[in-house]
This record gives sequence, structure tokens and C-alpha cells, in this order.
Amino acid sequence: MTKTIAVLGTGKIGEALLSGMIRAGWRPADLLVTTRRAERASQLRDRYGVEPVTNAEAAKRADTLILAVKPQDMGKLLDELAPHVAADRLVISAAAGIPTAFIEERLTAGIPVVRVMPNTPVLVDEGMSVISGGSHATPADLNHTDEIFGGVGKTARVPESQQDAATALSGSGPAYFYFLVEAMTDAGILLGLPRAQAHDLIVQAAIGAAVMLRDSGEHPVKLREAVTSPAGTTISAIRELENHGVRAALIAAIEAARDRSRELASGNG
Repeated sequence: MTKTIAVLGTGKIGEALLSGMIRAGWRPADLLVTTRRAERASQLRDRYGVEPVTNAEAAKRADTLILAVKPQDMGKLLDELAPHVAADRLVISAAAGIPTAFIEERLTAGIPVVRVMPNTPVLVDEGMSVISGGSHATPADLNHTDEIFGGVGKTARVPESQQDAATALSGSGPAYFYFLVEAMTDAGILLGLPRAQAHDLIVQAAIGAAVMLRDSGEHPVKLREAVTSPAGTTISAIRELENHGVRAALIAAIEAARDRSRELASGNG
């Protein structure tokens, strides 16, 4: 952990990575940040002891550059960085829908680029970050990326051709669960429970179910069947979910998210 790392665009995701790296053992003295606003830079310096710099200075000084800007800002950022990024740097992009080739074409020839799709639970160290190497990324580059993003959750590697699918499933995934919790809370209110109580019941059920899925190693069908007694309440609910096409709707929704990710990657924003 002796390399200098710069987080460019230190918003919520960037700050989550920054704090995760510090907890994982990186020294604040080895971490640089860039922001648009001076007050934000001061806040990060005071909170973490890191040094705010300009994008150009980060490109000159850091061994690893993490580009945590919005996809629509990536082109402008790369134009700013291009004159200053040497070929021995590692560039990690956390911008949704931006292929590694887009970055490689705008920087020094041969520079290694790694694409990462994190999701918002990185904010609570329970993220899922999906990693793909560009045409010049080495196993060491991918391992280094694992180290960084492993501080805020789990990581997985996929070929870049699968990044759009991973974005639809994992990157957008938390929103699907929030949507279901919202609907289930409304159902609880309809059945006569106070909103706060309905919310607490559902959230704890979700946490417990997720831990069982993670720790038991059982297939979700088997876990669901363990709750589903013959002629009981659960099977009545499952029948209604199937009658209303919930399974098909979820599959179609995730396909739509995948297709939109492909559109963004092709520049059709």
C-alpha cells in the first residue's frame, strides 16, 4: 500500500472509497483528492487528512487514478488529464457505461485501464463492485483494483462484455429492493400496521433473508420452500405474485436496464 492514489471527483461514491481505503490501511499521506468546490476540498482534508489537488496535479503525482465522475463529465476530464498521464499509471473508471476503450483512446498509448461498476451500498461497506480489465490491464492491475474496492464490500471480475449485464443486476439492484420494500410497506399499512412498524418488520426480514442466502449456501428455491407450508399463508401470497407476473416483470426490468446501459456505452445518452 505504498502507491499514491488519487480520487478524481470525490462525491458520495468517491468519498466512500476514500474512507474505505483508509480503514483498510492506506495512509492519508498517500491519498489525493480532487473536487470542484473549495469548501468540499477543505471538508475532505479536515475529515480524512488527505491532500486536495487539481486534476492535472493528481495526474502527475498519483500512481493510480480513480475516475469517479459522472459519465457525462468523463470526456472533459480525460481531455484535462491527457497531457499529464504517463503510460505507467493505472486508470480506474467508476463511471457507469463508459467502456475502457473510450478512455484508452484519449490517454497515452498503452496505458492500463480498469472499469469498475460499484453500487451504492459501498457507502456502508456492503457494496458489490464488478471489475473488468481493459486491453492493457495486467493481473497486478486487477489485484490492485480488488484491494481498493474490497475495502467497501465485495468484488467480482467479469469480461467487459458482461459489464452491461452486471450494471443491470448489481449496479441498479439496490433500487429494485427499495422498490419492493416500498410496496411491501404500503401493503402493511393497508393491513392496518403503522408505517414505521411495517417498515421495521420488512427491513429486518430483508436483512435476515439476505444473511441466510449468503451464509447458508442454499438455493433460494430451497429457502423459500422452507417458509412455504402446504395450504398456508405464504403459498397463497406466492400464487398471487405468479398470477400478477412479478417474476416476468423483474426479468423484463433487468433486461431494460441492461439495454439502457448499452445505449449509454454507445454514446446514446
